[in-house]
Amino acid sequence: MAGAKSKAKAVPADVPIDYRTIDRVSGPLLFVRDVGNAAYGEIVEIALPDGSRRQGQVLDSRKGLAIVQVFGPTMGMNVNSTSVKFLGEVARLPVSDEMLGRVFNGLGEPRDGGPKIVSETRLEIVGNAMNPYSREEPSEFIQTGVSTIDLMNTLVRGQKLPIFSAAGLPHNQLAAQIVRQAKLRDSSEGFAVVFAAMGITSEEANFFLKEFESTGALERAVVFLNLSSDPSMERVVTPRMALTAAEYLAYEKDLHVLVVLTDMTSYCEALREVSAARDEVPGRRGYPGYLYTDLATIYERAGKIHGRKGSITQFPILTMPADDVTHPIPDLTGYITEGQIYVSRELQRKGIYPPIDVLPSLSRLMNQGIGKGRTREDHRGVSDQLFAAYATGKDQRALSAIVGEDSLSATDRVYLKAADRFESEFVRQRVDEDRAIDTSLEIAWNILSDFPDGELKRIRPEYVKQFRAHPATQE
Repeated sequence: MAGAKSKAKAVPADVPIDYRTIDRVSGPLLFVRDVGNAAYGEIVEIALPDGSRRQGQVLDSRKGLAIVQVFGPTMGMNVNSTSVKFLGEVARLPVSDEMLGRVFNGLGEPRDGGPKIVSETRLEIVGNAMNPYSREEPSEFIQTGVSTIDLMNTLVRGQKLPIFSAAGLPHNQLAAQIVRQAKLRDSSEGFAVVFAAMGITSEEANFFLKEFESTGALERAVVFLNLSSDPSMERVVTPRMALTAAEYLAYEKDLHVLVVLTDMTSYCEALREVSAARDEVPGRRGYPGYLYTDLATIYERAGKIHGRKGSITQFPILTMPADDVTHPIPDLTGYITEGQIYVSRELQRKGIYPPIDVLPSLSRLMNQGIGKGRTREDHRGVSDQLFAAYATGKDQRALSAIVGEDSLSATDRVYLKAADRFESEFVRQRVDEDRAIDTSLEIAWNILSDFPDGELKRIRPEYVKQFRAHPATQE
């Protein structure tokens, strides 16, 4: 026995120790006693009595008690027979340019049957905070092929622009379309897409993969899929895995990367589950009080850095519970991001795809990505005029429902017709329709051609003279 004790003392300090001091299991969490030096975010390996192993991460460590978040089910974890090994490192993702064209699960493990990514470069998934002084102002236009985004709420390179949707609306179709069609106007610059889905069904996962593979979009994409049947704790890690891959491609490989995250509501639900298991005092609607800070650690990993060629642009998608825009998730997201795109249930009921309502939508950085040399010199004026015409036309639509269309003036009827044409010709487009920005502008001019020059007050007269005479407006 004495010899055994002396051997135990001779074990080097850096060798991980198996702890069999699990105090209790609470939902997705393990509480491990008598751990003196566990670090926040440290990865642990959990050995179950049946010989299987799972991974986890330290969420908190205080007074010798380590709280471990398990990436997987906690079923079968006997507190007496299960051991926990603290590995002394935080979660890392092996990265290389071989990730392009690959599909991974939420933990960064291959899901497509291909080999693991072998790389000497393994990056921490938490990422480093971007120094505000080193940030470069977002600029340059990213074309999605969707008119309501490109012309009315332009996506700018380095921006974070969320899509606010709701249950039953076609946000997944829209996300897949953006991944397929997104491009830079200068084709000589490298471009890639990182797509991360959280809490989606197997049917939705098959839809995304089929879309990406059949259109060739997968060749320039890195896909992370966390299914609804996968552990909810995996959802907390998935967006950070995706953003770590994006940062490598952007800042090491000089690519311009578009990151699409869907659905951020599933991510927040997983956070709430962890918070409840830790017996934390709940905030609004039961979500943790640090929800704003946590979301910011994800959204703020977008941007451009001085001296680096690459950039990261984010398109997070979230479903608003009960269509409530004041819900904590869309509310806090709106504070952090630079605008929002609204998916409308009213337009969807009319059979219009994509059902994007431009009136409550906004891109705060739009002016920095449009104009001469980026899109076209008449872009801003046409967008403002079309916006005003649609808003006025909707007012006339409501009025005509009360007093009748015959009671409207001739000018009011022009606005009413313009609102109908805007929805049926400009907003509506096929799922596989990839519109260039010039095409969107020509459709807009075609709608505005119904107005006399005196009503086009938001467009410079020289642009009205130049572009209204275009053959496409003479139909």
